[in-house]
Amino acid sequence: MASVSFATVATCALNQWALDFDGNLKRIISSVELAVQDGARYRVGPELEIPGYGCEDHFFEMDTLVHSWQSLITLLRHGVVSKILCDFGMPVLHRGVRYNCRVFCLGGKILLVRPKTAMANDGNYREERWFTPWDARKIGSPLETLVLPPEVAAATGQKTAPFGFGIVETNDTTIAAESCEELFTPNSPHIVLGLDGVEIFSNGSASHHQLRKLDQRLELIKSATSKGGGVYLYANQRGCDGGRLYYDGSAMVAMNGEVYAQVDQFSVCDVEVATATLDLMKVRSYRSCVSSRSQQASTVARVPRVRIDYDVTRSAVCKCVPSAHILPRILLPEEEIAFGPACWLWDYLRRSGASGYFLPLSGGADSASVAAIVGIMCNLVCEAIELGDDGVLRDATRILERSKGDMSALRDPKALARNIFHTCYMGTQHSSEETLRRAAKLADEIGAFHTSVCIDSITSAVSSVFEHAYGEVPRFTVDGGTMAEDLALQNIQARSRMVLGYMQAQLLPWIRGKGGFLLVLSSGNVDEALRGYLTKYDCSSGDVNPIGGVSKVDLKLFLAWAARRYSYTALEDTLKATPTAELRPTRGEAAPQSDEIEMGMSYEELSEFGRLRKIHRCGPLSMFMRLVFTWQESRGLGPRQVSEKVKRFFKFYAINRHKMTTLTPSYHAEMYSPDDNRFDLRPFLYPTKWERQFACIDETVALMESGDK
Repeated sequence: MASVSFATVATCALNQWALDFDGNLKRIISSVELAVQDGARYRVGPELEIPGYGCEDHFFEMDTLVHSWQSLITLLRHGVVSKILCDFGMPVLHRGVRYNCRVFCLGGKILLVRPKTAMANDGNYREERWFTPWDARKIGSPLETLVLPPEVAAATGQKTAPFGFGIVETNDTTIAAESCEELFTPNSPHIVLGLDGVEIFSNGSASHHQLRKLDQRLELIKSATSKGGGVYLYANQRGCDGGRLYYDGSAMVAMNGEVYAQVDQFSVCDVEVATATLDLMKVRSYRSCVSSRSQQASTVARVPRVRIDYDVTRSAVCKCVPSAHILPRILLPEEEIAFGPACWLWDYLRRSGASGYFLPLSGGADSASVAAIVGIMCNLVCEAIELGDDGVLRDATRILERSKGDMSALRDPKALARNIFHTCYMGTQHSSEETLRRAAKLADEIGAFHTSVCIDSITSAVSSVFEHAYGEVPRFTVDGGTMAEDLALQNIQARSRMVLGYMQAQLLPWIRGKGGFLLVLSSGNVDEALRGYLTKYDCSSGDVNPIGGVSKVDLKLFLAWAARRYSYTALEDTLKATPTAELRPTRGEAAPQSDEIEMGMSYEELSEFGRLRKIHRCGPLSMFMRLVFTWQESRGLGPRQVSEKVKRFFKFYAINRHKMTTLTPSYHAEMYSPDDNRFDLRPFLYPTKWERQFACIDETVALMESGDK
């Protein structure tokens, strides 16, 4: 036996798009070709890569299965693909049951179809709606026979294939698959597979981006091989495949608890492959020296094998250069906010048929964050073109042609922004010169086509119609009006901006002598959505929202980072300013409007409320009990003060929950997102007094206060 046994393996990050069968197929083939060029003998791809992970209820349609098999037939008959052992992801119908499967192929034949045993069915995922998990109790049972569709038999001559939980055994090693959620389960398949001798594990995933989530994923991947040894290939989708999520790549290769290759987490590149050449003798040595592992391995239930005549490894005489382990790349949260939503916006733009974006730019932190993200998107696109990415060049060229833009802008981020990014400051008599100046300065630094308009005539016209109909003139509280009048006058301004914003999105290309249409960007953050501190159908409404899942606390970190990284100096001024809607007059004794004062809570407190409500599943009473001790120590607040803050939060959460039903589709970045459309499945009509809940809090406060006395 040779003392060295090198295996070159490949994994990838693919920007797949739900139901784009032809585009998905091209990207899969490209990834296989790149793997072969790098000398790989085994390639693994993302979960459900053939139809795209986000097909959702389209998985119920037989068309999706038919087109998936068509794509697989093309792969089986492709010359390059047939030369390498590949592991593809697609849905498969077996005995009338739909499964989420990994399909091992080599030499134009299907070797094994391995169904997923654990479905992702919480948070953003509903896999059990479309797929049935393979019964884990069948692990160790003989493989079943899958009858292949007639089209497959006609094209390949193969009528059946092994189906079930199995291992692919080559001449020199053993390979088996895990699928996304299975890595996250307590009793992951790699445990029994590793004990049964599997040396190379693959994991095809569709794992979405969430701030600070990569750390958890990375630790699980390293842990999968640190206890029992082995090679772990993690493939992931990357990009927006049609919904709120962005799949953040980071495909990697690990061995014996260390990372040897990793692709970028965020990129506008559609196909990226990571290869590594690893010595499997290190896996065997690592395992054999652990006595307790050997004891468990000697008694583990045996998993069925599919034997193939194929060599994955090569001896040292082939002059293979082994890969060195690397430090995995983990971005700061502010960098994730920059690159994740920027890539998400690029996918939306190039796949929507639009010719650019329109943003109401107020001079405040939220809209400034969105503008900066679009500017970063333009930088990423130009950097990719400069590096020779033909796919990005084609997409950018098509967008500029659609908008009759200047082709010289393809290598200048500011010039690109000038062609595809439009902003407008829509001021009123209550707006300040400071916000007007900040908006114009930031737009200039990014390169956006920027205008400034006054909307007082619109709001006056609406008020005049109301006066003519009802004979009453609403007034602000500073002028003696009621709060109902005051709010109505504020909301007229906010909603007028949405109406005028959409008009500009449709007509600005015409005004500039260009073509196409613009997508409207909204800019409400996750904390304001949680509290309901927004006007329904104002500038919180739009086509897409890149910061709708980002907290105000994290946005401040991002603004400071973007100011340094991209020299957007206007963001520094924005950071210093007090967050304000500028919807009320400041004459007389009226103080300037402040978001946090109006909400009755800070953004830091809102973030904490959100995490306790969603992530820790706290109702009013349990939230109070969590906070009463921590806030006493950290903020010096007594039980009654904490109870008032908690009750105020739940009161306004309940009153404003209906706003979530119309929330603009937002980039998902935070685990406490209140997005009613998918992630946060709760009522929108609440008993807003929370009588039983608040009574229990009051009783607890009374007991605590009596104890103090």
